[in-house]
Amino acid sequence: MTYVQEAVNKIVELCNIPSPTGYTYKAIKYLIEEFKNLGFKYYLTNKNNLLVDLGHGDSNAIMFTAHVDTLGAMVRSITNKGTLKITRIGGYPFSHIENENCTIFTRDGKEFTGTIYNIHPSVHVYEDSGTIKRNEENMEIVLDQKVYTKEDVIELGIMPGDFVAFDPRTVVTKTGFIKSRHLDDKASAGILIALAKSIRDFVIEPKRRVYMLFTSYEEVGHGGAANIPEDVTEVIAVDMGAVGSDLESNVYSASICAKDSSGPYDYEIVGKLIKAAKFAEVNYTVDIYPYYSSDVSAALRAGHDIKHGLVGPGIYASHGYERTHIEAIEATLKLLQKYLEID
Repeated sequence: MTYVQEAVNKIVELCNIPSPTGYTYKAIKYLIEEFKNLGFKYYLTNKNNLLVDLGHGDSNAIMFTAHVDTLGAMVRSITNKGTLKITRIGGYPFSHIENENCTIFTRDGKEFTGTIYNIHPSVHVYEDSGTIKRNEENMEIVLDQKVYTKEDVIELGIMPGDFVAFDPRTVVTKTGFIKSRHLDDKASAGILIALAKSIRDFVIEPKRRVYMLFTSYEEVGHGGAANIPEDVTEVIAVDMGAVGSDLESNVYSASICAKDSSGPYDYEIVGKLIKAAKFAEVNYTVDIYPYYSSDVSAALRAGHDIKHGLVGPGIYASHGYERTHIEAIEATLKLLQKYLEID
């Protein structure tokens, strides 16, 4: 199996593990098993981040970050008719989750499925079914349970504060497209697993000490704010490349970010990422993301004195039902492999 196919396999497996921000334990457990099998040292932090030490040099260490937390929701309240009102976890319009199947996780370990609708779902009944505002007041979960009242739902064990995960609907097409919710950022997490395996197999031999940090709170802004080892001088967020008009990025390339809403990325690091892409002979773009920040942004706001960069596969329809292509996965993986080999 190639390392690219390894990355794709891990992406599919990760996408199918529910992990909305704050409920990432299953995804982190999966990663622990992966790195245990690869033979690397790892450390689980208090905020449920996973720090992995891949060894090699003794100083001037580099750290790659990816996040396994995803967009999701939480039960806000239970209506008198037995539906659930929700509050968003992460940033997305409610229209992106309309008619999506979902799973509710209770505090006592039960799981219930349901579907997210607007409160006027039938065009045969409601004149405003297509125009009603999609917001917190007008969206609800209809449970796959025979319930009629608030008391029926409470009896199931569901309560405000329970987590809600959206079905990923992960598909890998024969033509190489990967379609799924939560490619942000499980695509990059899968790439980092494949990168670690290529280091384990001595396909590449880094010139520096290498760490990886998998975070659990990126979607709410503080995932990478802590847990950076003292010897790390450079942190690169491996996160999705946003695809859209006025951008160069596409789903077949690695996207190198020069600036996002948190400001410019380090001049030297952006240049080295471009150099690595050229040496690796992969398709790449350099982009500016206007409404974006990363785990590296959080690290800088927390006061860490580091050089910083951002790169990842091009992802279309970010924070919706996302899509990319295996060529973007390959380009990003090969870029990172080459980055660790150049001066």
